[in-house]
Amino acid sequence: MSGARRREEPPHAQQQAVANGGAGARGSVWGKALRSDSAWHDKDEFLDVIYWFRQIIAVILGIIWGIVPLKGFVGIAVFCLINAGVLYLYFSSFQQIDEEEYGGTWELTKEGFMTSFALFLVVWIIFYTAIHYD
Repeated sequence: MSGARRREEPPHAQQQAVANGGAGARGSVWGKALRSDSAWHDKDEFLDVIYWFRQIIAVILGIIWGIVPLKGFVGIAVFCLINAGVLYLYFSSFQQIDEEEYGGTWELTKEGFMTSFALFLVVWIIFYTAIHYD
């Protein structure tokens, strides 16, 4: 048997979990993400929210592009515009954060973009091939 022991949580972490109704820190992050003008004390939390919103947008648009037989450069260009535009509106208008705290607008706009683009392409190709390929 190994001599590893469970690491005990500090008492304030247990009290915070109870105060959140038993929900951990994950519930509070997504709660802040869906509330307008939230205070983001941890920059990494906000960047994680941006990253995962991009992945969700990529899956949704990939499914739509695959069902609607969209092809070529037009599909890619429209995805890029929607992905960048929606996230820009999210962090500038909905959350109203100071972009300079995160390295400027460009840093927030490109956060997680390439992984969402790759995910979009995979989902788009799978759905298009499954539905429209003879």
